[in-house]
Amino acid sequence: MLPAANHERVRLSISVPIKTKNKLCQLTHFQGKRISDFIRETIEEKLSQMDRQNFEAQMKAAYQGLADENIQITDDFKYADSENLS
Repeated sequence: MLPAANHERVRLSISVPIKTKNKLCQLTHFQGKRISDFIRETIEEKLSQMDRQNFEAQMKAAYQGLADENIQITDDFKYADSENLS
């Protein structure tokens, strides 16, 4: 996580069910964290996870595209490969 001094901050307002708020208060108190710090860290973790998943999906698509291209090239040369066997 990058130091907070390097980032501009904005205030967000969210609504959650009272049970969620109560559980959040209990957990953050137990961990000795402020609710805002906990939520900020959780959002950052989720965004990082989503970035990784997005990157993996892009890599998978690129790999699949290369695999399809390699199959096409192999098919293009399958007869040329067997010409020298005669």
